[in-house]
Amino acid sequence: MTASPPPDLTLETLLRFSVALVAVLALILAIGWLLRWLAGKGALPGALLPAGSGRSQRLAVVEIRPLDVRRRLVLIRRDGVEHLLLLGATQDLVIESGIVPPSPPAPTPEAKP
Repeated sequence: MTASPPPDLTLETLLRFSVALVAVLALILAIGWLLRWLAGKGALPGALLPAGSGRSQRLAVVEIRPLDVRRRLVLIRRDGVEHLLLLGATQDLVIESGIVPPSPPAPTPEAKP
């Protein structure tokens, strides 16, 4: 016994659904490309999309640590200098400013077989 398709599921209906799916996916890709293009031109704020490869980022969030429900510690880097902030529900506080970030560890030579 083979199950027969419902009477309203015809080839025309399947074709319509397929065309609609392809159209929606093409629209999503087109909007994504347009947003990237506008961000590259500088027409969109940097928070919306990552900066283009031609622009250097001066500001970055290095780390976020929640303390409790209302407060968190945020370490940000601006122009190669880090700042520690305490962000709360009603008040924000600079804990430490002018922190020199640690240098990246030196690469270890790998053994060659």
